[in-house]
Amino acid sequence: MCLMLVMVMTRRLSITLRLTLLFGATSVIVLLALGYLITQAVEHHFEEQDLDILVGKIELAQHALSDITSRAELDGLSRQLNNALIGHSGLSMMVLEPSGQILFKTPNAFFPPALLSLTGTTEHASTGLVVWNQGEHMFRGLAVAMPIALADISPVTVAVATNISHHAELLSTFNATLWWVIALAALLSAALGWVATRFGLTPLRDIARISRETSIDRLSDRIQLNSIPIELKETATEFNDMLARLEDSFRRLTDFASDIAHELRTPISNLMTQTHVTLAQARTIDDYREVLFSNVEELDRLARMVSDMLFLAKADHGLIIPSLETVDLARELTELIEFYGIAAQERDVTLQLSGSGVVMGDRAMLRRAMGNVLSNAIRHSQPGGIVHVIIDGHDGVSVRVENSGAEIAPDQLPRVFDRFYRADPSRHAASEGAGLGLAISQSIIHAHDGNIQASSSNGITRFTILFSSAVN
Repeated sequence: MCLMLVMVMTRRLSITLRLTLLFGATSVIVLLALGYLITQAVEHHFEEQDLDILVGKIELAQHALSDITSRAELDGLSRQLNNALIGHSGLSMMVLEPSGQILFKTPNAFFPPALLSLTGTTEHASTGLVVWNQGEHMFRGLAVAMPIALADISPVTVAVATNISHHAELLSTFNATLWWVIALAALLSAALGWVATRFGLTPLRDIARISRETSIDRLSDRIQLNSIPIELKETATEFNDMLARLEDSFRRLTDFASDIAHELRTPISNLMTQTHVTLAQARTIDDYREVLFSNVEELDRLARMVSDMLFLAKADHGLIIPSLETVDLARELTELIEFYGIAAQERDVTLQLSGSGVVMGDRAMLRRAMGNVLSNAIRHSQPGGIVHVIIDGHDGVSVRVENSGAEIAPDQLPRVFDRFYRADPSRHAASEGAGLGLAISQSIIHAHDGNIQASSSNGITRFTILFSSAVN
């Protein structure tokens, strides 16, 4: 309960202070429990010690009473019992007849009625112990009923008491000292807890420092995992992974911005140059019409590029939600092959299609994705080569687009779906596209919970589209 209260009260405090208070509260609870157990053990020890003394005197009185067989012998009882109490100044005794007549009593001794009413046997003496105060002194007593040979006064009650004031004083001093020690130990535990917490949270401060110092120029900084404790290693690993993702994303963003600037600069520069040249002198209407037609081509390229960029931006934010309809892949790819047939003939490339399969998805979006992959394969095929489109309907549905030609280097394969990325780093004419087609295809396939992969070996470059919504 105490720990829960501390946790509730420290929710808005620093971790160091919270752990320090928790250390202190835990130490107080443990030390209080330990102090209570020690106090109870000491009190029990004194009680057992007093009980042994009281039972011993009762047994001595019982022995003395067992020898009395007549009233005449009762006269010597006081002398025997007084002799038995010599050397025990704190002990007092009283012997009562059943009628209440006192047969023996230590001078100035007081036995409360509560004690005399709890007469028992020596075997169960511990249950009959009574503690009382008389003036400035404290006593612990025991009363036992025992039979004697004189039937007219049997059984008699023997009450014995011992002064325990010195025990009480010792316990009081012991308790005061113990609680002071507990208080100091709790403070020391809290202080050591603060030191341990400050030392133990050093890795967290390192994480905070790296977070504070992280900037565009320092995205490569990482937390050293060899100095991180096991409990924080997962957090530090995730933090490093986050920094790696940020570094990669920033690099891609920088490259993307650079590519956008480059791709937009060429058509805009062409438009401006051609317009300035045209306006430099008077032209015929046919000349102006020719310039305008040329400008329209550049503007159309710009419009397509902006449209593609907007599509990718929506895809990045999960705003591309495809409709679901039955899509016959063989029919769609047949129409795409017919559409790209002229471009293939110009490059002396043969298009082939085999297989069949049906999936659920957005027909227009899937057609666009597969068209981009097919167009890319035609553009990068060697003259006289073959672009083979294979639909595989076994164990799900996949579409493979294979073309013969120059291979893509292994280090470039992971980036073929990046925006504006070309395996050939040199920038070519607008006829080769803006470099957004494969990125758009990947976004569309991912929106359909599918996957697209690229591989290149043995003179064959292969793009494989894996669908997750096959229709049997």
